[in-house]
Amino acid sequence: MELDFQPLDTVALLLICGAAVAVLLFLILAMKMHALLALVIVSVGTAIATRIPLADIMDVILGGFGETLGEIALLIAFGVMFARMIEASGGTKKLSDALIAKLGEKRAPLALGIACLFFGFPIFFDAAFMVMLPIFLAVARRLGGSMLMYVLPPAAALSVMHVFMPPHPGVVAAGVLLGADIGLVTLLGLLIVFPTWYLSGYLYGTWIGKRLVLPVPDIISGGPREDAPVQGSGDGAPLSSTYDGSVRTKTVTVVQTGPKVSVLIGLLLLPLVLILCNTLSTTLARTGAIDGDALWVQGLQLIGSIPIALLLTVLASTYVLGIRLGRTRIVIEDMLDKSLKPISSVLLVTGAGGMFGAVILASGIGDALADSMSNIGLPLPLAVFFVTAILRVALGGTTIAITTSAGILGATIVSAGLNPMETAALVLVMAGGSAVLPLVNDASFWLIGRMLGMTVPQTLVTWTVLKTMLGTIGAIFATIIFYAFG
Repeated sequence: MELDFQPLDTVALLLICGAAVAVLLFLILAMKMHALLALVIVSVGTAIATRIPLADIMDVILGGFGETLGEIALLIAFGVMFARMIEASGGTKKLSDALIAKLGEKRAPLALGIACLFFGFPIFFDAAFMVMLPIFLAVARRLGGSMLMYVLPPAAALSVMHVFMPPHPGVVAAGVLLGADIGLVTLLGLLIVFPTWYLSGYLYGTWIGKRLVLPVPDIISGGPREDAPVQGSGDGAPLSSTYDGSVRTKTVTVVQTGPKVSVLIGLLLLPLVLILCNTLSTTLARTGAIDGDALWVQGLQLIGSIPIALLLTVLASTYVLGIRLGRTRIVIEDMLDKSLKPISSVLLVTGAGGMFGAVILASGIGDALADSMSNIGLPLPLAVFFVTAILRVALGGTTIAITTSAGILGATIVSAGLNPMETAALVLVMAGGSAVLPLVNDASFWLIGRMLGMTVPQTLVTWTVLKTMLGTIGAIFATIIFYAFG
């Protein structure tokens, strides 16, 4: 939000930013303060220190809190509901058994990662992660050992697609602001995403996963699995009669069937297909290929929006995995209600991370960091990478970092007379910079850490390091392309 006040000078803002991050880490790591309390305290303190008007401080922090939750609250809520329906029906065990039978235990992390490279092409990271997380955890539970070995590689695959590949918003926005050919950005992105993921997400993800052994968290399932009875007499158990020659007795035989693997795969694909419909219709409407005002186009965009797509998936799963397997509506409602209780901390802390990011943005710290980096005189790819990376650290979000960086550097890059290959490569360099160093002011830092049951230090050594490697390696590949065609 735009505020009417005079920001401090660059040096003061940079010092305050460094002090704020240091205090935040001190409170969480050394003082063992709850992350929600620490984030609120540091957000208010940073706002006061940067001289944001006192009357505007609450608007800034609540605006950042609400905007962050507005983007992910329904996503997380519907995601855990869907996961609970799959888990309670025995579906995750069936899927993991089928996957391991096809691919083998040793190749499970690689296979999950490659599958997620395809899933992540049209789907935003947060949505795809929440949809696929039950499968990652089911494989981890089935094979044993460290849960991270089966979560980090595929999560990194989803992330690398979100960072480098159109139609994801950050890279598209940068391409438009820099005047790049989006089709060329897509082709170059396809060249770098697999080696980038393999070197960072797969090799590092499996390496750190073997060394940091964590159990499978219960937060995604809302509790232990409850096998669903098939329809039959009263309690769902069919009756069979036996006769021993003198006394006729009735024996109750419980037959557990559960959903078919094909049905489970269909439910997993449902939100991905709906979101893809949204992406394609929006892209075609923007290019003028179809009429964006047409009712059917707007309908596709509505049902393909992430919250609606996940809502429809939850409704479908309650019928397919609940009612059809003999559960009553009261039981289903109770299961879904219990699935929401463990995520309250995740939502609050994630919203507080957005609060801190909003203060950093409103105070002028982000602009001060970008201006100081752009005046150093580095080679163009390095300057683009470091400016975007600094904004990422300051602002806490991939999309806002790359968009802000493109807005600041766009005029300079456009006036540099670059050829189309150089411009497209710079867009990918900028995308790489926007992925590095997810820290405590980044919503994904808390989402990943809390959903996987990790502490702050564990999240730093896993997700923060992995994403930094992912962004840096991808930017290096893009820089090679920049100089090869320069």
